[in-house]
Amino acid sequence: RFFLSDPGFELATPLTHRVPAGLHQLYYDPNIENKNLAQKWLMQAQVSPQAWQFCWALLSPDKVPEIQYFGASALHTKISRYWSDIPSDQYETLKTQLFSQIACFSSGSKMVLTRLCVALASLALNTMPEVWPGAVPEMVRVFQEEGGGVDGRARCLALLELLTVLPEEFQTSRLPQYRKGQVRGSALGREWGSVCPLLQQLLRQGDSPGAVKARVLRCLSSWVLLDVPLSESEGLVEDCFTALPDPELFDTAVEAIVNAISQPDSQRYVNTLLKLVPQVLSLQEQLREAVQNGDMETSHGICRIAVALGENHSRALLEQVEHWQGFLALVNMIMFCTGIPGHYPVNETTSSLTLTFWYTLQDDIMSFDSERQAVYLQVYRPVYFQLVDVLLHKAQFPSDQEYASWSSDEKEQFRIYRVDISDTLMYVYEMLGAELLSNLYEKLGRILTNTEQASSWQHTEALLYGFQSIAETIDVNYSDVIPGLIGLLLRININNVQLADTVMFTIGALAEWLADHPVMLSSVLPLVLQALGNPDLSVSSVSTLKKICRECKYDLPPYASNIVAVSREVLSKQIHKTSQCMWLMQALGFLLSALHVEEILRNLHSLITPYIQQLEKLADETPNPSNKLAIIHILGLLSNLFTTLDISKQEDESGESTAPPVKTAPPPPGPNPVVVVLQQVFALIQTVLSKWLNDSQVVEAVCAIFEKSVKTLLHDFAPMVSQLSEMLGQMYSTIPQASALDLTRQMVHIFARETDHFPPIKALFELVTSVTLSIFQQGPRDHPDIVDSFMQLQAQALKRKPDLFLSESLDVKAVFHCGKCVLLCSRTHTCCGLVVQENGKLLLQAVLEAIGGGSSRSLMEQFAEVLFSLNKHCFPLLTVWLKEALQAQGFPSTRVTTEQKDTFTQQILRERVNKRRVKDIVKEFTLVCRGLHGTEYAAEYCL
Repeated sequence: RFFLSDPGFELATPLTHRVPAGLHQLYYDPNIENKNLAQKWLMQAQVSPQAWQFCWALLSPDKVPEIQYFGASALHTKISRYWSDIPSDQYETLKTQLFSQIACFSSGSKMVLTRLCVALASLALNTMPEVWPGAVPEMVRVFQEEGGGVDGRARCLALLELLTVLPEEFQTSRLPQYRKGQVRGSALGREWGSVCPLLQQLLRQGDSPGAVKARVLRCLSSWVLLDVPLSESEGLVEDCFTALPDPELFDTAVEAIVNAISQPDSQRYVNTLLKLVPQVLSLQEQLREAVQNGDMETSHGICRIAVALGENHSRALLEQVEHWQGFLALVNMIMFCTGIPGHYPVNETTSSLTLTFWYTLQDDIMSFDSERQAVYLQVYRPVYFQLVDVLLHKAQFPSDQEYASWSSDEKEQFRIYRVDISDTLMYVYEMLGAELLSNLYEKLGRILTNTEQASSWQHTEALLYGFQSIAETIDVNYSDVIPGLIGLLLRININNVQLADTVMFTIGALAEWLADHPVMLSSVLPLVLQALGNPDLSVSSVSTLKKICRECKYDLPPYASNIVAVSREVLSKQIHKTSQCMWLMQALGFLLSALHVEEILRNLHSLITPYIQQLEKLADETPNPSNKLAIIHILGLLSNLFTTLDISKQEDESGESTAPPVKTAPPPPGPNPVVVVLQQVFALIQTVLSKWLNDSQVVEAVCAIFEKSVKTLLHDFAPMVSQLSEMLGQMYSTIPQASALDLTRQMVHIFARETDHFPPIKALFELVTSVTLSIFQQGPRDHPDIVDSFMQLQAQALKRKPDLFLSESLDVKAVFHCGKCVLLCSRTHTCCGLVVQENGKLLLQAVLEAIGGGSSRSLMEQFAEVLFSLNKHCFPLLTVWLKEALQAQGFPSTRVTTEQKDTFTQQILRERVNKRRVKDIVKEFTLVCRGLHGTEYAAEYCL
């Protein structure tokens, strides 16, 4: 029977017996509810006052390790989180007991020993330097003394465990900030003087067991994270290098070295860094052997050391000009790691570690003055050209057979790795400039024109990938190799999906260049349109066409009919996924934007008529999941087409082009083509809505068509304002949905200030406000999306057209109760100000009730904002309201005293500028109201 379900169990059974029963329940009960209940009870027991009594009993040798571990954890919890509960005259007794228990467990359970060490470490941190100034020397002395039947090796390991967890506990402790600085500077900083000689002695002793040396290395790793000066750990770090040949110590030695040389402060100790360079270089033979033997762990570890030294200290080492050869050797060692044989991530995982180093080195070189920069570039430009070759080799795909054997996760990791290489190449271009493009072009030209020796598609693809990486983000318009590159593209025998993808992406990366060199469009467009019909090239071909249509649209009219025809055919075959279909429609929107209105309408008709016919058929069918997806798909296609179809920018953009100034006639007066189409299909959309009004996804898809059209067309959408406003009102009145509010907000934003369109906008705003107010009356918690969209709409209306709130038809008083937005205009609008005066106290009482415990603590920041707004805009009234509201006995909580309420009032009224401070005050007060102040939950909540 579950012990917590029996009230008699708790009354009759001592806590020392209940805790083991609870742990048994937690570990072995198959019922998850019982486990959760046990865990909750155990957490409460651990922080209870009785924990001081039962935790020592739970450490008894006759208990199992799980129970002992709980007792040790309870001790740590009490010391670390409730230190103020411990009387100062108990410090020495507590310390002695912990020393005794650690000695007992030095030959016992490792997990219990560690928790006891952490508890003693927490005690030390709370008492040093004032109460326990020589903590570490005393620890060393206590564990070096013989006695207690504990052998020397066990005592040594226990001491090392204690010294290891002491800095770790400091890093995670909840000490106040001033105490942290005090402990780090004046206490732990001095203690290193006691730790370092001990660690050196143990590491250098020939008869030290491997377990002891491993613990020494862990201890060093822990201490150096406290910013121990590298000059003071220099000898120990050098000793770590002697441990690297030992397979059992290799990983911990690597971690210690990397941690030591990665500390930000270590760059100050240049002499020590210079001594470390030859130490790292001496690992090259071990590195080469590891690579030859396929020992990935060893090669990975040595690479970490080399990269840590180079990446963290490249500038400091570069500045030591007389030692330039040593640093160049280190750079070449890292280059070897970058080019380590094998395909990432299947045969090697090391090369990716080095990529950030190349960024850092380049940044440091380019940060010097021009004279010194020239000297460094002379040495390192050849290195970076070599790096490009290495990176492109690493970016090559494996053979088709090998690649087919990779898992999907390995393929995804390789894809990300290639993206990292792409970023690195783009960065390297900053140093090598146009010469890099020429270099890549020459290599690509050689392999594509060499008729005697065929080259692998992987080699060709990698070189193209290099071009693409640079052209995607760098302006290559001035480059004289791009025309030749496009000529080479036409010579490529594209017989592989990966190669075809890269060809497409490369063309897409050159879209801006093509806009300045439109004569080349006739060469590349056939390649793109052909690829459009290949489902394996879906992403690359569609995205490339979209880029071309966006950048080159004023040069595409001669090709428009062909592009539309191919796109229409591809869409009808349904070979692309939904997202690519949407991209394709965006591409066509860009394309059509540059045509004459008559041509736009003609192409629109041929493009969307099949979808309109399909939508008419679907609208007549009984709603079901299948036709729902089809409807949403068609509506999405229309939305994305109208997102980019914008004829209003024709004059401006054509004027900016380097081509002849007039590429298309200015748009004639009359309805926008998008508006014409929307008016034609408006009745059909209403029919669809009538059947699907209770489906939020369909409603959202309908609203998206109009919202994207409004955003694109802006005031050109004017002819549809009246009928859309009417439809929106009907929609929202029948079944309120957030997407309708979002579209209303867009309409308010654009048309509320226009006299001709104010009446329908005003009527729509009043209607959706009235409907939403009824939702608030019923309880808005079930409609968080509507609440959010409604408040955004109100805020937009206040900013764009406050006159909307002056209507007699609008219940401003009710709107006020929905939130604080109206407060923002209370000083300038009389009616709103009256509402605040009449109902502000009710709002304040509701807010205080929520803070007092009536609402979730996750909402406290929002209630704090209401208080902040009241304080900022209605200070005299708030002063009176707070006093009156908090006078009530037991309000807002029975747990708060009159003094605490007075303090809260004074704190709030003082803060009329600092919103962050008001949020902190509210968080603190709500904890007091809930009886959580001073608990571990409060500490986590206030972080």
